[in-house]
This record gives sequence, structure tokens and C-alpha cells, in this order.
Amino acid sequence: MVTKQYEGLPDEANLRRADSLAREIFSDVANKWALLIIEAVGERTLRFGELRNEVEGISHKMLTQNLRMLERYGLIERDVHPTVPPRVEYTLTEPGRALRKTVDTMCDWTHRYLGHIEDSRRRFDA
Repeated sequence: MVTKQYEGLPDEANLRRADSLAREIFSDVANKWALLIIEAVGERTLRFGELRNEVEGISHKMLTQNLRMLERYGLIERDVHPTVPPRVEYTLTEPGRALRKTVDTMCDWTHRYLGHIEDSRRRFDA
């Protein structure tokens, strides 16, 4: 996987630049599955199957891909216990917990404005 490398330049943190490292990270982390995984894990430690049950509709493949990406970015820790069969658990790291606060705010916003948005959609579609 080819990825941009952080060199400390201001343009790398500019989300409006198509070639910025920040935009690459934002694009990966701000997908619906990643946000739902972060919300589901919360302050708990969950096994893969528990996570799949928590995030309805996610496929095994998408859960695996997103967990690997979140682990790569240091947002989730993966702990493999040497048992038969292996027991794998996932927990948010400190940066993951910080991001979860933002995800919680987005969830609160959704609940607060759901009725307004649905009314607007109905008017627009009419």
C-alpha cells in the first residue's frame, strides 16, 4: 500500500488540498463503517463476532478491512490471546477514544435533527 509520509509541512494538514496527508486520513477514517465500529467499541473490549453483531449489516470482509485500517492508524488495539481457537479482542486507543467523542457528537446531532431532515427530504422529493 502506497501512502503519503508526514514530513511536518503545513500543506500536509490542509484537508482542502487533494494531495494532503490529512485528507487521506480523513477519507479513510470518516467512512460509515469505521465510525460505526468506533461507536460500537466505545469504552469496551469486544471480540470480532461481538463487533459484527453490534454493527448490523457489515460484512465479514468490511469489518476486517476497517479494523485493520483503524489498527494501522493507531485508533484500535488488537489483542490476540494464544488460545485454541485464538481469541482476538479490540479496544480503542487514546486517539480512538478522542475520535469517539466526535462520533458521539455526530450521533447526537443525527438524533436531534432526524425529524427536520426527514421533513426536508419529503418536501424536496415532492
